[in-house]
Amino acid sequence: MTAQTSKVQFTAPRKSVLKWLLAGDPSIRYQVMRDLTGEPAKVVAAERRRIATEGWGADILKSQSPEGNWGGEPDRRDWMRTIYTLTLLKDFGIDPADREARRAVGLVRKNITWWQLDGRPFFDGETEPCLNGRILGIGAYFGHPSERLLERLLGEQLEDGGWNCEAPKSRRSSFHTTICVLEGLLDYERATAANPAVKRARRRAQEYLLERRLFRSLSTGEVIDRKWLKFSYPTIWHYDILRGLEYMRDAGVKPDERVVEAVELMAKKQHQNGRWPLQNPHPESPLAMEGRSGTASRWNTLRALRVLEWYSSRD
Repeated sequence: MTAQTSKVQFTAPRKSVLKWLLAGDPSIRYQVMRDLTGEPAKVVAAERRRIATEGWGADILKSQSPEGNWGGEPDRRDWMRTIYTLTLLKDFGIDPADREARRAVGLVRKNITWWQLDGRPFFDGETEPCLNGRILGIGAYFGHPSERLLERLLGEQLEDGGWNCEAPKSRRSSFHTTICVLEGLLDYERATAANPAVKRARRRAQEYLLERRLFRSLSTGEVIDRKWLKFSYPTIWHYDILRGLEYMRDAGVKPDERVVEAVELMAKKQHQNGRWPLQNPHPESPLAMEGRSGTASRWNTLRALRVLEWYSSRD
């Protein structure tokens, strides 16, 4: 079956693709049931509970050190790995109220501090907005939103609407940094009372990406980085167009003509069997989940199918 919206053509999910997705990790099954197959709420909730006890989620929770970190030495070389690992747990959809999740986050809060930055708590963040966007998001998701970190990020937004870890040396925003902060702001906004300043900042940054069609230079129209046309998961700090589209879908942005080309490029990546491949995997990933580059990816297939459903609802 083929669905068409504007220029975009894609193969709607076959039963065989959904069956393949549902044969994956609990974190995949949970999100397929929630977002694609419309299972009853009780069935979805039961699958979500398995994330902490089976598969990738359980592996992550078991690999945490008694000091609270993942990888490296406590409080020193492990910051990024701990950030990326907690981000994975959030992206898996683990229930923040789960006992094991609360235990893991409690160890981080108790033992991990920024010793070189006046010993501030882990969830108050460090200095780079790309990492701080991640920290803001995981803190908010797991019940520890940091107003101090939020204010820092809002104060660092650049005139063109985004963020850059090289600021103030550079006054031009970075897609990589901007998407990390955008995702963190969205998590913060969902976890706390309405804050008009957060919404304004997000909208400005969304426009920064949309004005550039999610991957093109505003001044020349050229593709900024061809690596962004390859889809990876986990994304870590790296931007690509699937990540940009997933954010727009997740934030409830109404799709317009500025996303058409990115959606079309994403749809063309679908293989004849209805699946999307893993491309350009990043070495910083804290967990090996799928195969090598070029092989079918449940994560990318799930994410792409959600984007296509979001896009097809525009009319």
